[in-house]
Amino acid sequence: MASVIVDQLLNGAGVINASSITGLSPWVEWMNGAIQDARHGRPLSRFVWTGTIGTACHFPALTTETTSDPAAPFSGQLILDLVRDAELLTEFCVESQEYLGQIEQAILVLESRPADAGTLETLFRAFHSFKGGAGFLNLHPIKELAHELESVLDRARTGELNIDRPVIEIILAGRDALEKFIDEISAQLRGQGAGAEIHLPTQALLNRIRLVAMPTVAERPAQPPQAGPQAKAKGSLAPDEPEADGEPAVGPVVKVDTLKLDSLIELMGELVIAQSQVCQDPEITSIESQRLSKNLAQLGRITKALQTNALALRMVPLRATFQKMTRLVRDVSAQLHKQAELILHGEETELDRSIAEAISDPLIHMIRNSVDHGLELPEDRLTAGKPPVGSIHLSASHRGGNIIIQIRDDGRGLDPHKLKARAIERRLLGAGECLTDPEAWALIFKTGFSTAESVTDISGRGVGMDIVRRNVEKLRGKIEIESTIGQGTTFTISLPLTMAIIDGLIVMIGEQCFVLPTLSVREALRPTPEMLSTVPEKGELVNIRGRHVPLLRAYEFYELKPRTTDPTGALLVMVEHNGESRCLMVDQLIGKQEVVIKSLGEIFKRSPALAGGCILGDGRVGLILDLDALVTLHKPKRALAA
Repeated sequence: MASVIVDQLLNGAGVINASSITGLSPWVEWMNGAIQDARHGRPLSRFVWTGTIGTACHFPALTTETTSDPAAPFSGQLILDLVRDAELLTEFCVESQEYLGQIEQAILVLESRPADAGTLETLFRAFHSFKGGAGFLNLHPIKELAHELESVLDRARTGELNIDRPVIEIILAGRDALEKFIDEISAQLRGQGAGAEIHLPTQALLNRIRLVAMPTVAERPAQPPQAGPQAKAKGSLAPDEPEADGEPAVGPVVKVDTLKLDSLIELMGELVIAQSQVCQDPEITSIESQRLSKNLAQLGRITKALQTNALALRMVPLRATFQKMTRLVRDVSAQLHKQAELILHGEETELDRSIAEAISDPLIHMIRNSVDHGLELPEDRLTAGKPPVGSIHLSASHRGGNIIIQIRDDGRGLDPHKLKARAIERRLLGAGECLTDPEAWALIFKTGFSTAESVTDISGRGVGMDIVRRNVEKLRGKIEIESTIGQGTTFTISLPLTMAIIDGLIVMIGEQCFVLPTLSVREALRPTPEMLSTVPEKGELVNIRGRHVPLLRAYEFYELKPRTTDPTGALLVMVEHNGESRCLMVDQLIGKQEVVIKSLGEIFKRSPALAGGCILGDGRVGLILDLDALVTLHKPKRALAA
């Protein structure tokens, strides 16, 4: 009964004063007795409410027999009509994700500039749009929550409410609750638990929000929002303001199903292959015609432009991915009692949507790692002559046809000696092994390695950075580390622009063409007899500047007939993946080429270390090697014909 009374107070049905507090006295006395009865094993007496709690609260007399109507709708209860509203719900979820991103970034901007009128207006409009969409689809719990949050923002817009940290926390909690609703709806649209009741407890949150939105007599005066343009904070992701002439910065947007885009890109790839085959056809190249050569060159330029534009349709800016990190730094630094700021650069850099979505989790691990292990506590930073607030720079840029993402902090840096000692302690490294500094830094990517003294919900299990490297390499990318003790650490991630095209090195093994991802190729060489050796249980090794690298005779794995079985008469291509290096024995280097990746189908599913296929310019089929599987091969497997 006491909880009912408190809920009514929080709902705004009354005010907390001497009368309402006195009205709770009978329950307090009963509770004290119940505690004593419980301690001595006596049966609990039943509490019966017999009075009111004062006219100032405007509450009716309540008894334990009077409970809320069980048939009344629960504020967090939602049942979807997937048969009738599936398409509308899908569109609502897509739009809601955009609103959630805007809301989160606007809230974080308000935390540093609480009187920013433009940001307040943007935040208010986002919740208003949320409410409108939910109301149209009869999503009452979402509509109710968005409406209450909208009321809070309305009071802030009119200068009746100060935006301080408690208000920020409540709005963020409301935003997170809305996100949970959207995630549940999206899951049902994907067929997970379709038709089941969505039940999320929101009553306590609604009570808190209403308490903030409810005007009180003793409320302190608030400063009205500042008018005029506001300067954006470093790395701020506040919604873009219109240009000076009042026109939006971008043109109209058309939403297209990603399946249609994928089909267009697939056809574009076929066109590129066909164009390459025509231009390299011997009968065409044998014709000596300046006009034909000019037309073929023009065809090549147009095809390349079409391919670039088609791929650009799937390109999205990294802004949305980077936005998540701002909230992450805020929450993790507060949890660890540290002070940190995230400074963003190049968030408008674009890459394929699938890669942008896949890189989000690795970035979360790395940013969390920078705050937890990289940055020092404020008092330690002051002792070291640094400002108490640590900085993490997250940047993105294009370089050489790839996307480069950097995470740089000004923390304590990585001590290679401590890393090696920790690896030896965890039996991940032999006591006598010598490592260079880059090799010691790379120890943090080993499974089971962690510098944390204890396991927490943030770190300590030694799996986070290992997952980061694996996920990056699944995207055909690589990650490098630079660190200076006392100054900080920089992680550099290189990623392809798209997963549909690979920049590969074409090699010949026997009569078969293979494609190696150029990002993983370190060098190619022709070995001398002195460089080759055989070690029991390790097999053939190649000594490359003092480093012994295993030799892979690829023709044995695929049962091909090579031009030579003597490594000194062949070429060795040194590839690196997951920190492991291998020398792949090939017959010939054909050249470097961008190729469109094709699925090989079920027939090649059991063939070793193949990631896909491609059609080369001369019409031959090239097989793309899966380096993740290649570095784990130790003995010949089934042939390609299997």
